[in-house]
Amino acid sequence: MTVRAEIGAPTWPRRAAGFAAAGAMSLYLLVKVVWIALEVLHGTADWVLLNAVTVVMAVAGIGLGLALAQPWGMRLPAWLVVPVVWISGGFLVSMLPYLLVSSLLPAGTPEPAGEPGLPAWETVFIGAGFLGMALALVVGLPLYLRDRWPWAFAGRAGAGARTRWIMVPPAALAVLWTYWAAGGTAGLDPSAPPGAGADARLLLANSALCAMCGVWSLWALGGGRGGGARTPSWPPMALGFVASGSLFAWGAWKLLWLLPPGLYQPAEYRWLALSEHVVAVGAGLAMVVTLVRSTRPPSGDRPADRHRQNRGPRHHAGGGTA
Repeated sequence: MTVRAEIGAPTWPRRAAGFAAAGAMSLYLLVKVVWIALEVLHGTADWVLLNAVTVVMAVAGIGLGLALAQPWGMRLPAWLVVPVVWISGGFLVSMLPYLLVSSLLPAGTPEPAGEPGLPAWETVFIGAGFLGMALALVVGLPLYLRDRWPWAFAGRAGAGARTRWIMVPPAALAVLWTYWAAGGTAGLDPSAPPGAGADARLLLANSALCAMCGVWSLWALGGGRGGGARTPSWPPMALGFVASGSLFAWGAWKLLWLLPPGLYQPAEYRWLALSEHVVAVGAGLAMVVTLVRSTRPPSGDRPADRHRQNRGPRHHAGGGTA
């Protein structure tokens, strides 16, 4: 009974955010299902596999939203919840700066002749799905994580974790992406099709921002200047969680497009793109392992320990304990 009381029912902001996330991702799922059906119907199934992957991801996102909103979400095993939360936050929450800034910029270059854009309803559903899910996760994920693992949000940064070597890969990626976002051309393939101009550079700047946030979070958790005992632990933990998820999720997604020969030609040289995204995946994994190790609760704060304490000694009729 004590454990159930600690878990409790979700608060109304968490419930609202969870249901909003599930509803928003349902719009994206609908578009993908329509695309797959049309590809199969018309015999153009070249993109069915990749679209099927996004369908699985959308279903996982809907399940995550429902888990945030319902009491049973607190009883799901951590090994199932944490990867979905991490990858979802990395894919969507990390894109909020890009989505907000791009919405203020003029419309991009129109589609070339013979390559019509998406129908209006698909554009609206995809945009609403991404933005709605991202905003809902910004509210719902911290509330869920705080309710389930409160010790990760307590205390101060600077526990002395060894993070220096882990900071090198995301720092290198941040420098590279900032260079390209500022207009640098070294490493770019002149034979590649022209990119999307300002929009592509804005995406690179967004990726660089995520990588730099990850570097700062590691620096703060390691006790560096700008972190240490004056900084609460939750800002570097939250930023590091999203940044590491972004590096891993987007790096793995881009690798998925690059590995099949002839499917996608990146703006940079192919060998450089492969190396870049492999480093991003490895950096994201190393960062999240460091964060998980930094969130281990004191022995008396572990749920199993609290459960044993709440049970207390069992008294026999003769006055002894068992």
